[in-house]
Amino acid sequence: MIDVYAPANLFPAGTDGVLGKELTMAVLRAEGVTSPGPFHLNNTAAFIHRMDPHAVHTAATDSARTVRVQVITPPAALTREGQRRLVKEVTEIVTKVSGDPTQASRTWVILAEAAEGGWGLSGTAFGREEFAALAAKAAAARAK
Repeated sequence: MIDVYAPANLFPAGTDGVLGKELTMAVLRAEGVTSPGPFHLNNTAAFIHRMDPHAVHTAATDSARTVRVQVITPPAALTREGQRRLVKEVTEIVTKVSGDPTQASRTWVILAEAAEGGWGLSGTAFGREEFAALAAKAAAARAK
């Protein structure tokens, strides 16, 4: 899951779809997913939260151009290298889509892991066992 919190006027109108898709693909690459299937593409969601520009504050201003991107992954989905790659790519994507080359210095990326079994979809609490079964099913389908 990806949550982007940004002032409503930071990203140009009509760019939410591009932002969501690019961030989704960055997460999947960082997780090592080389051939995303329907499960990945349909269930890796990006929520773009456009906030009133005066709702984002720093000690210096009550109308900050700060962006917070939080990515929640299943347990152990990211290696240390995957974390580095993801933070770099997310920052680059936010900067590019915002059209402001200085945005990188105001883009925070927060990486979090869901607890074991704390990742639910379709009434199933996914943990290592369920994700392994899902991966095996996807591999079998690709092998056909």
